[in-house]
Amino acid sequence: MAAIAAARAGAMVTLWEKNGRLGKKLAITGKGRCNVTNAAPVDELIRNIPGNGRFLYSAFAAFDNRAVMDFFEELGVPLKVERGQRVFPQSDRAQDVTDALAAEMRRLKVCICYHKTAQELLFDAQGGIGGAKAADGTVEQARAVILALGGATYQATGSTGDGYKLAAAAGHTVIPPLPALVPLVSSDAWVAACAGLSLKNVELSLYKRGEVTKKQLLYRGFGEMLFTHFGISGPLVLSASRAAAGFWRDEPGAQLLALIDLKPALAAEQLTVRLERDIAAAPRRQLHNALSELLPKSLIEPFIALSGLDGTRPVNTLLHRERAALVTLLKALPVRLSGTRPLDEGIVTQGGVLVKEIQPKTFASKICPGLFIVGELLDVDGFTGGYNLQAAFSSGHAAGLAAAEVVL
Repeated sequence: MAAIAAARAGAMVTLWEKNGRLGKKLAITGKGRCNVTNAAPVDELIRNIPGNGRFLYSAFAAFDNRAVMDFFEELGVPLKVERGQRVFPQSDRAQDVTDALAAEMRRLKVCICYHKTAQELLFDAQGGIGGAKAADGTVEQARAVILALGGATYQATGSTGDGYKLAAAAGHTVIPPLPALVPLVSSDAWVAACAGLSLKNVELSLYKRGEVTKKQLLYRGFGEMLFTHFGISGPLVLSASRAAAGFWRDEPGAQLLALIDLKPALAAEQLTVRLERDIAAAPRRQLHNALSELLPKSLIEPFIALSGLDGTRPVNTLLHRERAALVTLLKALPVRLSGTRPLDEGIVTQGGVLVKEIQPKTFASKICPGLFIVGELLDVDGFTGGYNLQAAFSSGHAAGLAAAEVVL
């Protein structure tokens, strides 16, 4: 996007591509469908970018989600809006997005150099950017350089954190990277036993140090989640993971407790009435059979084990306190968490170049003239739903236009 914006403005542009083909990471986004943006109002976009979203106001004002949608449709990529205002190509093919970007660069005569990434920035006599040098010794003289190297996740795509070293060499402060959207790890045996089970419309709460108090509440959200062989995942968990990763950075080894409300639409009193009605309707049913009305099949035995009750007991023999305990467990199923999956497994990186050192309208460095830094290389990160790609496209577009002004 930065290359296209600069070339459209009349600049001569060279794109150094680390891989042997363009858009290797872009092609796997949205599970291969590429969630190019989100169609929600801009204020909502900002709210869904907890990592310095306000820094993007100027970029979004100049090139917002509607502009991104128009951009791709003008390049011959028809789009559609799905649940949650997520925007995808009608073809459901991320490759169509990368192909369209590549074709536009070719039309604009952008010079693309493959298997090349900047290993060193070159500075002129005034301390500004004079170009870049690759590992093979290739030197590119330039009056403006845009660093768009991404974060440190999905490293097999080439996103290995190269940009942090380059930004630091130019004098920038780099906040150590952490995963922002990543599954969470649990050693609870029952969790692994439920691997593959997906829960919809549940509420997830995270509590610091295992203390279930308002003061220790770290995160609360609603949505879908998934049990895995190593812990928990899914959209709801990924959104919660940003706060969890930050907590463990500050308190490594500390306990984090997740409570899952399996019936968030029902208050405890309403759930009690529901349970009593089920018991009255079939008083001699065994507990594990009765719970089939309330729980997925694969969760029933682990749930009973956590309750400490005998699953073969007729439900009409359950004491009042035992029935109350079942309701409590339905509203707060506990999962002990010990950490995140590795940084490389994160969808997005939190951390990166300190945004206070970047001009928000142009993404120009405040420290090094001629240098621009965009996308995930900055300390900017959002939830799933197209927010991160919107941030990448908006920042790239702004930097491309501003860099062209420098050289023209």
